[in-house]
Amino acid sequence: MSDAFLSSAIMLLALALFLSDRIRPDAVALIVLMLAWVTGLVSLEEALAGFGSPAVIIVAAVLVVGRAVEFTGAAQAMTGLFVPKVPFATVRIGGVLLMGAVLSAFMNNIAALAITMPIALNVAREHNLPNGAVLMPLSFATILGGMTTLIGTPANLIISSIREDTVGEPFGMFDMTPVGGALAVAGLLYLMVVGWRLAPRREGGDEEDDSKRVLVFELGLPIAASQGQMRMDAMRRKLRESGAVLLAVLRNGHRTRLESDAMLFHDDRLLVMSRDYPWEVAERSGLFSDAPPERPDAVTAHVSVIHGSSLIGQDYGAVGAHSGGAIEFIAAGPRAARMKRPLQANQIEPGEQLFLRGEPDAMGRLIRHARLLEVDRDAAPIKPGRSAALVVAIYALAVLVATFFGIETTAAFIAAALAICLLRLIPADEAYRAIDIPVLILLAGMIPVGRAFDEAGGSSAIAGVLGWMLSGAPLFVTLAVIVGVTMLLTIFLNNIATALVMAQVGVGAAAALGISPDAALLAVLIGSSCDFLTPIGHQNNLIVMRPGNYRFRDYPKVGLPLSILAILVSAYVLSRLYG
Repeated sequence: MSDAFLSSAIMLLALALFLSDRIRPDAVALIVLMLAWVTGLVSLEEALAGFGSPAVIIVAAVLVVGRAVEFTGAAQAMTGLFVPKVPFATVRIGGVLLMGAVLSAFMNNIAALAITMPIALNVAREHNLPNGAVLMPLSFATILGGMTTLIGTPANLIISSIREDTVGEPFGMFDMTPVGGALAVAGLLYLMVVGWRLAPRREGGDEEDDSKRVLVFELGLPIAASQGQMRMDAMRRKLRESGAVLLAVLRNGHRTRLESDAMLFHDDRLLVMSRDYPWEVAERSGLFSDAPPERPDAVTAHVSVIHGSSLIGQDYGAVGAHSGGAIEFIAAGPRAARMKRPLQANQIEPGEQLFLRGEPDAMGRLIRHARLLEVDRDAAPIKPGRSAALVVAIYALAVLVATFFGIETTAAFIAAALAICLLRLIPADEAYRAIDIPVLILLAGMIPVGRAFDEAGGSSAIAGVLGWMLSGAPLFVTLAVIVGVTMLLTIFLNNIATALVMAQVGVGAAAALGISPDAALLAVLIGSSCDFLTPIGHQNNLIVMRPGNYRFRDYPKVGLPLSILAILVSAYVLSRLYG
């Protein structure tokens, strides 16, 4: 059996597993990596070489440095620079989008969204706009910003490593800036002027308003329950009249099923869902809430837990522990309603919604340090100090030495991450938590598989077909097709897998057509990040889906014109640069 057949079969299996979404992407990468080794396509040393790839190491270093920018409040301090206090909604929304794009050029896209999302929601509230008017454009802006630098997204680093394999030299820090920057400017102008107006103005979602929010909490029973005077059916009616729904009766720490005429005991707990706060429901129903009435010196925040939060895997009591008791957990979100078990038995997961209460400064610190997205309250004022200034200086120095002094980008950012940790600008456990292990495994596993596929002739065969189809076509058309095909593939695959497959195909097509390999690689770079049509192709699109109350079909309304713009602008700029 030929190597070309084996490598093609393994790559097709990888694509099928990615598309099925039944197995985690990092697990898929390890499965196909093991298959490549077992079948002899790669040696053990070659299989493990991906874990030492500069692309993998620099992703880890950039995540640590970007987390330090987020952790110290340095990025939030730029709000005044980008979002001026003017009465024009278009200007202020444009400022938020620009801020998101700039941040995502130099840090993880999800972190850039986490920093700018509360600012965008605040702008929307001040101008009486629903969340949906600003969140989808903001997600698209962070995607656009990631195309402008080498470290903007891991896919850029993958394409750079493939250039090193084929041309002998990786991309520089700003080699993609001419085309990425032109597209970012054009895309931001579209989003600022037209795009945010096309976004759905549907009320609701996870917007924090009295008619739409969903809180899940526990209530205690009054003394009457111990006297045999409270029945299930009467309690259900009482809670309904108080604006709440009884989800479950908790007895001895477990959910118990009771008939409608069953009696309730004094030590039973009621799991309740409502749109009101626990103390409000307790007062109306005559029950008891663990959360005392709202304090004038405290704020209540509705937050969402994002990937990398230190709260993930812990119970709700961890909120108090992480804040030194300054913040208390008030209620959970819809996930707890589906689980219908004691809240103390639940573990916090990514994407979960929490309702917290505490002093504004303490709330702001917890939200930054625990990586939470705040969706219903003005961001707490941030006073960045010496730590924030040092982190920005170290980050800027790493970019400068990598760009102008010939220092390897990998070495520059490893040094920056190390300096940040040694100077204790970020706690050691926070630095390790910032590293997205599944992404690193995905990269490390797929790099050797991609190389084997290329060396066995699989990418050359696909490139030959593409070259035959585009033979004699103008450079603009050729590049537009490469961008468009890559863009279609990234709708179904994550952008790392798309970049691995299409970058090698692009290099082969460039050789067959006699065009610059850099032009083809940069076309793939643009296409692999441009998923503006679905909520599933990019994590940021998925994050804003619930807060913006979007539906699947909403994304093309804003994203289709932007996708067409991306194809035309990138193909034009690249054809001018390499024609």
